[in-house]
Amino acid sequence: MSASGGTKAIVAALAANLAIAVAKFVAFLFSGSSSMLAESVHSLADSGNQGLLLLGGKKAQREATPQHPFGYGRERYIYAFLVSIVLFSVGGMFAIYEGYEKIKHPHPIEAWYWPVGVLVFAIIAEAFSFRTAIKESNEIRGGLSWKDFIRRAKAPELPVVLLEDFGALIGLVLALGGVGLALATDDGVWDGIGTLCIGILLIVIALVLAAETKSLLLGEAAGTDEVRKIEAAVVDGETVTRLIHMRTLHLGPEELLVAAKVAVQHDDTAAEVANAINAAEARIRAAVPIARVIYLEPDIYSEAAASAGSDPAKTPGGPGH
Repeated sequence: MSASGGTKAIVAALAANLAIAVAKFVAFLFSGSSSMLAESVHSLADSGNQGLLLLGGKKAQREATPQHPFGYGRERYIYAFLVSIVLFSVGGMFAIYEGYEKIKHPHPIEAWYWPVGVLVFAIIAEAFSFRTAIKESNEIRGGLSWKDFIRRAKAPELPVVLLEDFGALIGLVLALGGVGLALATDDGVWDGIGTLCIGILLIVIALVLAAETKSLLLGEAAGTDEVRKIEAAVVDGETVTRLIHMRTLHLGPEELLVAAKVAVQHDDTAAEVANAINAAEARIRAAVPIARVIYLEPDIYSEAAASAGSDPAKTPGGPGH
C-alpha cells in the first residue's frame, strides 16, 4: 500500500463514524439506552482513531534527518498502536462499565423508535464504510485470506479500519439485539447485557490490533515473495556468484532495508567488486522498488565456513571469520 493507500477507507470510516456518533448520542438522550451510550462512545473513539491514522500517515512522510537517518516511516505503526489503546480504554472499558451499571440498575427504554431507527441507520452507514475498506484491501491483498492479510500486511491502516468496521457492525447488531430484547421483555437488563457484549468485543479487537502493530513496531522482515525476488536479483553468476546470507527489515510500510553478504570472485579487483555491488543494488531495486536502503558486503565464499549454518556470526565474513 502506498503512503496514501487506504486514505479513502479511512476518510469513509471517519465520515460514517462522526455521523453515527451524533445520531447515537441523540438516541441515548431520548431513550436512556445504555447500549446507545456505549455505541456513541464507541463511534466517537473510532472517529478519533481514524484521525490518529491520518495524522500518522502525515508524519511518516517527513524527510530523514541526521537524528533519524532512516526516516519516519514507523510513525504509522506507532499511531496504529495508539488506536488499539484508545479502542481498549475508551471503547471497551467504558462499554463494560456502562453495561455493568445498567445490569445492576436497569431501567426501561423510552422512545424506542429513536434507538431502533438510529441503529438501522448506523448499520447501513457502517456497511458502506466496511465495503470501502474491503474494496481497497482487495486491490493489494492478492490471494491471501483475510486472516493472513491482517497478519502479514506491512501497512497498518487498512487492517485497522477493517477490524474497526467489522467490530462496529457486530457491535451494532449486539446493540440492536439488546434493545430489542429489552423492549420485548420490558426488562432493561437486556440492554445492559448487550452493552457488556459490545465492551468485550471491542477489547478483543483492541488486543488483536495491539499484537499485530507490536510486531510491526519491533520490526518485521520482508514478505516471502519479496525475499525470493531479492535473492534472485542479487546474484548474476559472474561477479556476484552467491548470496551467503541476508537480513531484511521494514523501516516503514514502503521502505525496506536489505543487508547481505555476497560472494565475489577471489581474483576480482577492488573496482570490479565495487561495480558488481552497484549493479547488484540496481537489480534489487528494480525487482523490489521498496528496497531503498541496501548494504551489500562482499566476501570470498568458503564451503567450510558455510557449513556452520545461516547465522551471520558463523558464516563467511562474520565475527571471527
